[in-house]
Amino acid sequence: MIKFLLVFGSVFLVLELIFFVLAVKVFKLPSFLFWGILSYSFFAYLFFVFQVFSYDRSIGPSHSFYWGVGFMVLHVVPKLIVILFLIVSYLVMLVVNVNASAEVIQGRRKFIGKLGLGIAALPLVGIIHGLWKGKYNFKVIKKQLFFADLPKAFDGFKILQISDLHSGSFDDADKIKYAIDLINKQEADLFLFTGDIVNTKAEEFHPWLTTFNKLKEFPHGKFSVLGNHDYGEYVTWPSDKAKQDNFESIKGLHKQVNFDLLCNENRTIKKGEAQIQLIGVENWGKNFKKAGDLKLASEGLVQNDFKVLMSHDPSHWEYEVKAHPMNYQLTLSGHTHGLQFGIEIPGIFKWSPIQYVYKQWAGIYAHADRYINVNRGFGFHAFPGRVGIWPEISILELKRKV
Repeated sequence: MIKFLLVFGSVFLVLELIFFVLAVKVFKLPSFLFWGILSYSFFAYLFFVFQVFSYDRSIGPSHSFYWGVGFMVLHVVPKLIVILFLIVSYLVMLVVNVNASAEVIQGRRKFIGKLGLGIAALPLVGIIHGLWKGKYNFKVIKKQLFFADLPKAFDGFKILQISDLHSGSFDDADKIKYAIDLINKQEADLFLFTGDIVNTKAEEFHPWLTTFNKLKEFPHGKFSVLGNHDYGEYVTWPSDKAKQDNFESIKGLHKQVNFDLLCNENRTIKKGEAQIQLIGVENWGKNFKKAGDLKLASEGLVQNDFKVLMSHDPSHWEYEVKAHPMNYQLTLSGHTHGLQFGIEIPGIFKWSPIQYVYKQWAGIYAHADRYINVNRGFGFHAFPGRVGIWPEISILELKRKV
């Protein structure tokens, strides 16, 4: 921990030094603005350091720890953006100011400095909104997916998917109730939850049992799988038995809200004489727990069956599923949260730093005639907000290609 704080502190000091040199010495920003920003920066840093030192691995992250992360993001991101802007501006000015007078140069520097602050204000406002409102800005995202081998009886069949509750992070009961009401207003045939019901411990979900028991019944049921956080591997347990007991309790939560939890198994969904196969694997992640067993989960199924696979981590689709000879037509995942930070203009532009880690990180992706939907997540974790990547309720309508 000491090593981490020394490295983090060194980066923090370098960041402040660069900002000071560019903002005050080069671009002549008013000193009172700089000292105001610097004072907030040190408050955010000290609050974060306090949260790191008080972190108890036997308990896991607290709400105040999350807010420590939030304050640091609120400090670092706008400052990084303005530093990048000022560096580029400085390099440009080295060229354009060759023959300019001292007075002109000083005027340009002041203008660019103030413009830099204006640019930094955009992510600052965005992050404040994300911490305050964005994390509960639930969006219903509807998509149609076409399949040549979809049984005719399932043409128009609608699947509602949510993922990544992270119920230990919830801090507004009214907003969660609103989200449940929003789900209940959707007309879907099947409800699927793709993992991470808690951050770590089963008790996190206990205050929300009554709320989630208000989810309506869906014509073809409510099913779920486990995510990487559901195994209790991010805290220190007093014994292996305590860890296993927590895991069993987490699995029991699904039953308490009438979710049929699929742990490397499958179910048949029928409409008259027609049927599709629903498969649920335990977590399988390239960089996380690999408890998922696709072969076991698909026991009794054949290649020609139409299959809907629930697998929490989308890296499973990338590395095992999308080219599998058994032909899994549709996979539903979550896990990434879209990093809870990015820019989306529906149908035009989509970006988040998480895309440099996961090839499939938000929305629909295709390979041949197979699809994956990566749900952006219902809740939030670590950073107590969402900026540009909103909590999602997916509605996927299956259509028969003609």
